[in-house]
Formats: sequence, structure tokens, C-alpha cells
Amino acid sequence: MRNIKIVIVIFIMVLFTTTVNAQVLISLLFGEALNTDKIEFGLAGGMSRSYLNDIEGSKGLNSFDLGFYFHIRLMEQSFLSTGVHVKSTLGATGMPTYPIGEPDFDAIYQEGTLTRKIPVFYVPLMWQQRFNNRWYIEAGPMVGLLHQAKDVFEVSEFDGNLSYTKDVMDDYKRIDFGFQGGIGYKFKKELKSMSAGASYYYGLVDLSKDPDVTIRNSTFYFFLRIPIGLGKQSSE
Repeated sequence: MRNIKIVIVIFIMVLFTTTVNAQVLISLLFGEALNTDKIEFGLAGGMSRSYLNDIEGSKGLNSFDLGFYFHIRLMEQSFLSTGVHVKSTLGATGMPTYPIGEPDFDAIYQEGTLTRKIPVFYVPLMWQQRFNNRWYIEAGPMVGLLHQAKDVFEVSEFDGNLSYTKDVMDDYKRIDFGFQGGIGYKFKKELKSMSAGASYYYGLVDLSKDPDVTIRNSTFYFFLRIPIGLGKQSSE
């Protein structure tokens, strides 16, 4: 129990350094009411590594993922797993820069690197199957809403590091859709307990508005899920 409290405190500290403070703080305050005999509610967070599959030479982008989840009991060991990835960033890094039409800028950044960051709100809708209420697998569709996109130009120049951020949201569609599957392990053999696992998402939508450019994404997630406000719970 002490370890769970420590992790929750860490989560709260992280929340106050992000733009999603209000949403998750509400989750913490009302967790007791949201957890019932058939519904498990909690915070989910961890690390992700995303790829833009159609951009040659790009490398995976590491970022922090944060949100909340619901596990809705359908049968004895079967659940509907849903929620919201409130803070989730897809993208890639290590790409060559491109000219923007400003001679001085292009001359400075032509040997630099480009990182593309696209924050997205994701909502999964997965079937979760548990085994002896310890291990579980889950899979299903996931839809995302793009709310920002930016290209970050970086170069080591003049004995320092230069960086420039360009808004490129107009180059992208707003909706992403794909499928996600994963595996997890519950720390306690109870109906509701903290768990950890990994999942993989593959996007099916071409996110680019440019008909000559194709951009689809995929992401590996490594997550920790913490039930909030458990109250009375049953065990199996």
C-alpha cells in the first residue's frame, strides 16, 4: 500500500507540470465514486515510443504518456477496457531539415535535424481477457484527435545548440484511427489492483493532407495502471 501511495504522489507531481492538470485532478477527487463492483477506474501512465512509418530515415520518438482508464466487467474474467490518453505524443526524430524559404534560416539549419511532435487525445475501446485474475491480454480499435503538430529544427552552431519550432497543424488531418493490442500483469490477485504492461498501436489513417505524402504512425506503450478510490473490493 505504501508503494502505491508513493507512485500516486509522483503522478500528482507530474500532473502539475503538464497542461492536463485539471482533468486528472478531477479523476483523483472523484475516483471513489467512479469505482463500483463492476467498474474499475484509475490513472494510467508510462513511456511511449512512436514512429512515422512512411518517412524514410526517421527514428522513434520517446515521450511520456498519461491518462485515465475504465475496466468495465462484462463476464467473470472479461472486461471492456477504455479511457482517454490525455497526454500522448506521436511523431519521429532524426530526420533531415527542409528549407522554409528564408535564406538565412535555411543556411543555418540545413545541416540540422528535425523532430516532429503531434500531441493526440486517444480513446481505446478494447476487449480485455484476464487469466486467473493476474495476466491479461487486450485488443481493439483506438481513435485519436490531433490537436497540435509542430516541427522542431535543431542544430549545433556557434558553439551552442539552436532550436526553432514551426507550427504545421494545417498539414495534418484531425482524426487518427487504428488498432491496439497488449499484455499486462496485475500485482495482486484481486479484482482491482495496480498493473503494468506493454501494448502496440498501428494507425490505419494517412494523416497527411498532401496527396503526394503518406504519413501513418505506430506506437509502443509501456504503462502502469493505478486504481483510484477502490473502497470495498472483492477478490478471486
